[in-house]
Amino acid sequence: MKMLGNGLHDAGHHEDALTVKEADLATRRRIGDSECSMLAAHSNLANTYQMLGRLDEALRLRRDVYSGRLKLNGEENDRTLGAAYNYAISLVDLQRYAEAKSLLRRQIPVARRVHGESNDLTIRMRCHYARTLYEDPTATLDDLCEAVTSLVKTERTTRRVLGGAHPLTSAIEDNLQHARAARVAHILSHNTPPPPLGAA
Repeated sequence: MKMLGNGLHDAGHHEDALTVKEADLATRRRIGDSECSMLAAHSNLANTYQMLGRLDEALRLRRDVYSGRLKLNGEENDRTLGAAYNYAISLVDLQRYAEAKSLLRRQIPVARRVHGESNDLTIRMRCHYARTLYEDPTATLDDLCEAVTSLVKTERTTRRVLGGAHPLTSAIEDNLQHARAARVAHILSHNTPPPPLGAA
C-alpha cells in the first residue's frame, strides 16, 4: 500500500494517492505498527495533502512528524532534519513567517554542524530562511538586506558545489532576484537611503 500510494503520488494522481495513503495509515494503526513507520506514513500523507492544496492539514501532520522525530531520533538525525525542513516549508506556504523563521534559525546551525555548509539540505534551509525574511509583509529593511546577503552567499556555495545549470542554483537565483526587488520596493516606499555601495 505504501508503494502504491507513493507511485500514485509520483504520477500526479493525488486524490487516488490520498485514498490509498489514508487506508495505509489506518491499517498501520490497527496492527500497532512501530512509531518510526507511523511517522513515515504521516509524512507521506502530509506530502499528498500539500499537493492537493490542503495546506492546514499538511502543516498539522508535518508539525507532529517533526515533534515525533525529535523525541524518537534527536535533533541531529537526518530524518529529524528532513522533518524540520518539511515543517518549515508548510509554515512558509501558509505565510506563517515568524514561526518558520524561528524554526529555521534553530535548525540551520544543526544542519551545518551535521552536514556542513555545502550540503543540499543546509542550502535549502538557508534559501527558505531568506524567504521568511523577504516575503514577510512586515519585513524591515534590515530583514531584506539580510535576505539578500544570505542568498548571495548561498548562491555562490550552490554554484560552486552543484554548478550553474543545477535547478537548485536557478531557484536560489530566482529567490535572490525577488529579495533584491523587495528591498528596492521597501526603499522606494519608505524613502529610505539606499545601502552603501558595495552591498550585496
